[in-house]
Amino acid sequence: MLSGIRIYASDNIWRQILADLGATVMPALDTGIINFDDLELGKCPTPMELKSVILAACDNSETLYAIFGQNTVLPHIQTQIVVMLYKTGGMSIGQLKSALGYAPDVSTHALDTAIYQLRQKYGRGFIKNINGVYSLGKL
Repeated sequence: MLSGIRIYASDNIWRQILADLGATVMPALDTGIINFDDLELGKCPTPMELKSVILAACDNSETLYAIFGQNTVLPHIQTQIVVMLYKTGGMSIGQLKSALGYAPDVSTHALDTAIYQLRQKYGRGFIKNINGVYSLGKL
């Protein structure tokens, strides 16, 4: 659920929970690592709330630079889609919805619209859909 995310937490219980969710829990706080202690979470966050807060705290500028070859600023949902597809190599729409904090079976056009807008801006081949799996293509 949190694979590819490097995070630091001082509390041992949260360290274990974050590790169980797939995050790489770092032994010390360093540049480029999310500081879990600074995140503003409710008293008992759901896994989806936890994931949404952590993803929002991620600085994806380096990843976007790797993809586009230049500094690029995208709307939040477009950034999340591009980064997730880049890091995972491909995801179904249900997996993408879950990764972005939506229930996998929820009826929403937010992701479809964001993918459409990315294709309009960067070309139809930028985001491919092969057998129901979305992945990044060529710019």
